[in-house]
Amino acid sequence: MIVYKWGELGYTEAREKMQEVHTLACKDGQNHLILCSHPNVYTIGTAEKESFAVDVMQSDRGGSITCHSPGQNVYYFCFVVKNPAKFYKKVLTAFEVFFMKYLPEVTYNKDQAGFYIQNRKIASLGFRYSQGVSLHGVALNVDVDLDFHSQVRPCNLDGIVPTSLAKESIHLTQEVVNKEIVHFLEESFDDAAV
Repeated sequence: MIVYKWGELGYTEAREKMQEVHTLACKDGQNHLILCSHPNVYTIGTAEKESFAVDVMQSDRGGSITCHSPGQNVYYFCFVVKNPAKFYKKVLTAFEVFFMKYLPEVTYNKDQAGFYIQNRKIASLGFRYSQGVSLHGVALNVDVDLDFHSQVRPCNLDGIVPTSLAKESIHLTQEVVNKEIVHFLEESFDDAAV
């Protein structure tokens, strides 16, 4: 697994760079993982028809509205994927192991594509696949401005509010979280191509 550490960069620039990495993955057959964060931005998936009271940026991923901001770790996967269900399960496993270690109350909800503590959403997932390689990925709230995140309902879901590791009294730096997640992803993807 080839890991890129981009730091904070604008969503549009990150999307363009992700496309370049995707093209590379299509050629070299390797799994490429991008670690980054974004300045404050709301993005919407291709299927979302509702309009929002905030400015949004169109994305080519699935899902509804997602909030990105400093303090959120974003993981973009440009992985070679032969079986999307198997790939998705391996991603989930890595994050489930992370949460089991630090915040075992977190559960995955497949119907609402994310990780939750009751009605509090701590991480969002959204992928698409092109030419047998994945795009987009997971956004995990480490220590975000919850006032900004609360301006919209996470993924436009009724009764759901945003939370973060810090809000749930788990005080880890973004760097430590990245190190742990990369470790668990390496363990989850240690076998043949997915």
